[in-house]
Amino acid sequence: MIAQAAIVGFAAAGLCGLFRLVRGPTLADRVIAVEVALVSMVGAITVDAAVNVDQTYLVTLIVAALVGLAGTFAASRFLERDAEHHNDRTRP
Repeated sequence: MIAQAAIVGFAAAGLCGLFRLVRGPTLADRVIAVEVALVSMVGAITVDAAVNVDQTYLVTLIVAALVGLAGTFAASRFLERDAEHHNDRTRP
């Protein structure tokens, strides 16, 4: 019962992330939305694996979480450099 409620909660969070991914409006919003959707997916699959006592996807989940984290770091560095470059162009 609790596991099903957790999976429903993760699904709702993932749908909210996908909505924000489509809606935007900025690149930073979309990066965070992808991270929310990925973490929600990982959480839901982890709960399902714990309930079914199945270790099949755990390595895949760890890799997905690390790739998502690296992607978020890369995007944040890109956004930071873009903001610095934009600020340099607007200074007198």
